[in-house]
Formats: sequence, C-alpha cells, structure tokens
Amino acid sequence: MPWSIAQAKQRFSDLVRQTAEGPQLVYNRRRLVAAVIDAEQYRAFKEWSERAAGRTLADEFADLRRILAEEDWTLAPAPRSTRPNALAEALDAQAHDLAG
Repeated sequence: MPWSIAQAKQRFSDLVRQTAEGPQLVYNRRRLVAAVIDAEQYRAFKEWSERAAGRTLADEFADLRRILAEEDWTLAPAPRSTRPNALAEALDAQAHDLAG
C-alpha cells in the first residue's frame, strides 16, 4: 500500500506492522520519498552493502580472469576485420579523395 507522509505519521504503528508483508513506500506529492522495510531486510541490505563497498570494476575483472584461469577457458575477441572501423573507413575515403 502506498502511503502519504500524513498517513505514515498518523498510522506509524500500522506502517511498521505492514513491513512484514513487504517494503512500504511513502510519497510526498506523488514523489517517492521513503521506503520502510523490516529489520531483517535492512540487515540483509546492510550486509550486502558492506560486502559490495570498495569493489571496483577492476576487482570484478580480476575475479573473472581468475575464474577463466581456473576453468582453463580463453575469451577470444572477434577479429578486427569482421567489425566496422569508422576511422579506417574515413581515412581510406580521404586518401581516395586526395588521390583522385
């Protein structure tokens, strides 16, 4: 059930009780301003957040390289000749114009 701020203030106990069924969303003038969740969901989020903090894209790629090495699997990129290269095409066109 979506709640307005006024409803959430007036029926705070009900709002908290409803978190057992799922997150309760609080709106101010049709704009979502808060989500009230139960304590167990908060603990799970906090644990995930702490684990995820400090992980960078480089860390994720390092994990991927480790997994690939463990599985003895190689990720082979497609040959460049099969993909369009706008710069090479523009340079070829310019060279053709200069020669012609």
